[in-house]
Amino acid sequence: MKKVSIIDVAKQAGVSVSTVSLVLRQKGKISDATIARVQAAIRQLGYVHNVAAANLRASTSNLIGLILRDFSDSFSIKVMASIVQELEAQGYMVFLGQPQDEQEHLERCLLSFKQQGVAGVIYLASDAARPQLPALIRQCPLPLVAVSQSLLEEECNLVMRDNRQAAGLATRYLIERGHRSIGYIGGRQDSLIRQQRLLGFHGMLAQHGIACKEESVPACSDDTQAASQATRRLLEQNNTITALLCHSPDAMLGCINGIHQVGRTIGKDVFLTQQVALIGFEDMLHVNLTSPSFTYVSSASEETGRQAAALMLRQLKEPALQTQRITLSGQLVSRESA
Repeated sequence: MKKVSIIDVAKQAGVSVSTVSLVLRQKGKISDATIARVQAAIRQLGYVHNVAAANLRASTSNLIGLILRDFSDSFSIKVMASIVQELEAQGYMVFLGQPQDEQEHLERCLLSFKQQGVAGVIYLASDAARPQLPALIRQCPLPLVAVSQSLLEEECNLVMRDNRQAAGLATRYLIERGHRSIGYIGGRQDSLIRQQRLLGFHGMLAQHGIACKEESVPACSDDTQAASQATRRLLEQNNTITALLCHSPDAMLGCINGIHQVGRTIGKDVFLTQQVALIGFEDMLHVNLTSPSFTYVSSASEETGRQAAALMLRQLKEPALQTQRITLSGQLVSRESA
């Protein structure tokens, strides 16, 4: 069968080749009726637009490089899905890279992006213990957007979560419901996310005249077993605690186990001394299939992805655009655990 060309589409629609090209690229002032005729001709003839070839001819690209270091991080996965959905809706495609380190593998990834002719790079930061981007990312000559769960000390286009606001919001919610002895479980000592949340946590307690002992905020490694042990020790040493903020999904699961080990239950009734209220910082659908369902401060992952994609597109359209830092606040979703 003869390959259908843009000339065939133009003849079928009764318009010029340049008009078909403008319709395909969504450029120019073309009437709705003309657009409809061209689209009908495309469907009738089965024409397939070779975007890569068109980009090559026009020295443009509809490819965006996306770097995701940690596929085990649910926040990054949700952000990635949102970025892909948003970019595809605008006619762009995502070229995904997963370098295993920040040196040789990352260098190969960026070289691959260059060879594929990507227009820009979105980097999903994964190191919660370091406030800087990898040197190779900082030196990237392409338009760059970084997405981070913690504050980065970088002069770059950045979309990040407001951890301080999230912890303050969760703490205030508990205080307003009568809790006065509140703990924070999880996160490594060097985690910037933990440090920022503790600022919000301690700040809100101080606003309400509530003291917080250092032993009420135990750090631990990012796994369920460590969080369970930390929770058990905390509750055994201080049985007045009635509520816990859980650093991560693993910390939440560990807290559940630790609470049960000391003979207490999960619930929001501050007057029942055996109950412990729990609040997380990310929705966990696999946990919420059980009872009780868990109160959490949303991670704003979908909005983070949309903002990152939109910021990248603005950079491509306006190369002189000033560097922007977008901070997204979470919203508290009240359920049965607090």
